[in-house]
Amino acid sequence: MIEEVGRVLAVDPGEKRLGIAVSDPTATIANPVTVLEHVSRVVNAASIAQLAREYGAVLIVIGQALDWDGEATPSSRRAVRLAEALREQTDIPILLWDESGSTREARSARFAMGVNRRKRQGHLDEIAATVILQSYLDARSQSGDSSIEQGR
Repeated sequence: MIEEVGRVLAVDPGEKRLGIAVSDPTATIANPVTVLEHVSRVVNAASIAQLAREYGAVLIVIGQALDWDGEATPSSRRAVRLAEALREQTDIPILLWDESGSTREARSARFAMGVNRRKRQGHLDEIAATVILQSYLDARSQSGDSSIEQGR
């Protein structure tokens, strides 16, 4: 029997759009959900919190792009501010996760799926969120940690 752990929701926070992905109930497989247009940090946080509630998420993972030395970048600081705004909207634990290379991986995935060149030029946000989430799920699985980390 497969044990239900709870869904994990992931966010790829871009300047113009936020990609959203969610895991299956066993927190094993990531799936793209939607793309939210950036409005404001508070509105974005409220929309993410609502989606997390709708999907029954037990954890929200926010992608945070770090530089080669693991140091904060301007976009990673935006991710931290989004996490802070989200903590005011929900009691669901929030975890920042290094998303470095997720857009590149999303572009490669589209290519591998045979998506034609014109369609590959579109938004990669929800695919990048899926890459971020799958990276987190795989790392947790490989570490043997079956419990969901509390990202607070």
